[in-house]
Amino acid sequence: MVNALGKLGIWRHPSQMSTELAQEVEKFGYGAIWLGGSPDADLADVDRLLDATEHVVVATGIVNMWKDDAAPVARSYHRIAGKYPGRFLLGVGIGHPEATKTYQKPYEKMVEYLDQLDAAGVPVEDRALAALGPKVLKLSADRTAGAHPYLTTPEHTRQAREILGEGKLLVPEHKIVLESDPERARAIGRPRVENPYLHLVNYRSNLKRLGWTDEDLADGGSDALVDALALHGTAAQIAEGLQAHLDAGADQVCVQVLDDDPLPAYRAVAEVLLS
Repeated sequence: MVNALGKLGIWRHPSQMSTELAQEVEKFGYGAIWLGGSPDADLADVDRLLDATEHVVVATGIVNMWKDDAAPVARSYHRIAGKYPGRFLLGVGIGHPEATKTYQKPYEKMVEYLDQLDAAGVPVEDRALAALGPKVLKLSADRTAGAHPYLTTPEHTRQAREILGEGKLLVPEHKIVLESDPERARAIGRPRVENPYLHLVNYRSNLKRLGWTDEDLADGGSDALVDALALHGTAAQIAEGLQAHLDAGADQVCVQVLDDDPLPAYRAVAEVLLS
């Protein structure tokens, strides 16, 4: 079983995740490092980061079911879990249809993939599912340790907790920019919100379920939408926004810093929320 994750984690693409950064965020008190994108089935980056750290959990956010078959992923899970017990969480998901020509019947694909992980001996409690909509959130509660939603708000977290119920893991991702000037912050946050997410049907549909309009989603996103999805301000202001996820039922908030140098923001947020 995976160790307790703590209330703050970080989200980084493997190409942006050095061992030095992993060591620093572990010192700051972050409980988990979520490797974004679609890590390859060998999960070599997980080994690399676990080798360099002492106790932080490394999770995948997420292994893409369309890209990598369950069998090699399961072999990697067993290798890592055997070497680093309690420190690896296998996050899986289906990504988005625009990226995969063979994207058909996504729900059935998820069920089939989870069946294959079962057959390969990957424990339910050591895996999580990328989930946004109610049906997949329910599947994550039934077949995994819980859900890892991406590009969401505290209102989504509240709704997700109601669907998951108590005792199931809920770790939403949230982007931040350590910048108090709104225009400068939006200049950093808007491109990372718009491309590709505001052009992808699953994220657009989820945001509209939360009450955002076509106008909010147009032209790179309204200021209100960008501010909601890429928190900015002082460390205390950003921490307040992240705390809203925890108050809404998240077990951990997975923080994605958009600044060129992520360390100052990770340090500053940790000093507010983990001190």
